[in-house]
Amino acid sequence: MRLLSNVAPLRCRVRLARLYSTGTSGVVNVMGKDYTRDHLTNITPTIISKLSRKLYNQPGHPLSTLRALIESHFADYAHLSSVSPIVSPAQNFDGLSFPADHPGRSPTDSYYINKHTMLRTHTSAHEVEVFARGTARYLLTADVYRRDEIDASHYPVFHQMEGARVVSADSTGMAELTADNARLRAELARSPIVIDDIPHFDARTNPHQPEHDPAHAVALAENLKLSLNGLLLKLFGGRANLGGDAEGGEPLRVRWVETTFPWTAPSFEAEVLFRGEWLEILGCGVVRQKTLENANVPDKLAWAFGLGLERIAMILYSIPDIRLFWSDDPRFAAQFAQGEISAFRPYSRYPACYKDVSFWRPDVAGGTRAMHENDFCDLVRDVAGDLVEDVTLTDEFEHPTTKRQSVCYRINYRSMDRSLSNDETNALHAKVVSELKNQFGAEIR
Repeated sequence: MRLLSNVAPLRCRVRLARLYSTGTSGVVNVMGKDYTRDHLTNITPTIISKLSRKLYNQPGHPLSTLRALIESHFADYAHLSSVSPIVSPAQNFDGLSFPADHPGRSPTDSYYINKHTMLRTHTSAHEVEVFARGTARYLLTADVYRRDEIDASHYPVFHQMEGARVVSADSTGMAELTADNARLRAELARSPIVIDDIPHFDARTNPHQPEHDPAHAVALAENLKLSLNGLLLKLFGGRANLGGDAEGGEPLRVRWVETTFPWTAPSFEAEVLFRGEWLEILGCGVVRQKTLENANVPDKLAWAFGLGLERIAMILYSIPDIRLFWSDDPRFAAQFAQGEISAFRPYSRYPACYKDVSFWRPDVAGGTRAMHENDFCDLVRDVAGDLVEDVTLTDEFEHPTTKRQSVCYRINYRSMDRSLSNDETNALHAKVVSELKNQFGAEIR
């Protein structure tokens, strides 16, 4: 959701220099290193505090179990995770053929330390460096960061797993894929899975890359989809149907759809029918040859996929709120054991407390841009942290004469672990209003 539909994300390039100051003026300390602030700096104290958590490494945590389950399916792949979240825009975007005007580059969507460094927005930011090392097959698990709205399914930090396979662009590589495809097809034919597939590329709607032999593109895309069909069966088989089980339940239903990504062609998404609803699970495709050229392996071909661990864990564990993954409450952690997938048992639903704030939407940084909704959400997170369940835009108004724009947000304060007192909620909301005035110069209505 965006603050106002007529505000283009790419206009939002400049940030208040004083916003989210931490430490020495003009410097921000991230993971023990000082970085000079500039006009793009927008990383916040709340985000900095998350950088060392690595939930996927905590034994018993649902993300750890899910990571191990996926790694067990790709047992002969290198399993990587010790990679810094701090990357350059070139790593995050340029090396993967993101267009110059892609909205993901905007500081309204991504966290910048300064113009030279940022927090990765996806695990693909490490593709070029891993390909350059000559790693033929790998899974890479990491925390990724995106500025986003506040609700039960969005969080500015989440975890992705990327998988990739590299083969030689010659007869040896194609023979390897042909043999592997035959093996995987035979395995799936014996498995309880129904696959609604689509062509491995479509010249009009989902073309292969002009640098690629069409036969090579077909073999790569088929190997990718066959490999992932097996993974989806491992994750969802026996769990996808109401009342179903691994022995007597209905077979897993998977369907493939075309999509578009800057870094792959052809590109696909995989969906599973889970308890009566089709759910998107992952995106994937044949890696752009330019990416392999950037990694100095132009004689190779590759496919890659990426999936969000929280999204899949919320489905498999029936976890209703993404904030719960970050909870230190023993009533959450004690429910789960490493290697076991079990439904989350709600321990309480504490009462909500709604507070509204209305203000004239300010111009910031000398009037060069308007305040963005993600600016407001970051401010709320820095004040109230995970005591906020959601933030909703409830009203917007443009003055017919002055053209000033007014907005009203409703903030739902609700703890996952305890009841909030009125005094505590009022104090939090008062601080939100105060910071809104101090950081943005907002005029409260």
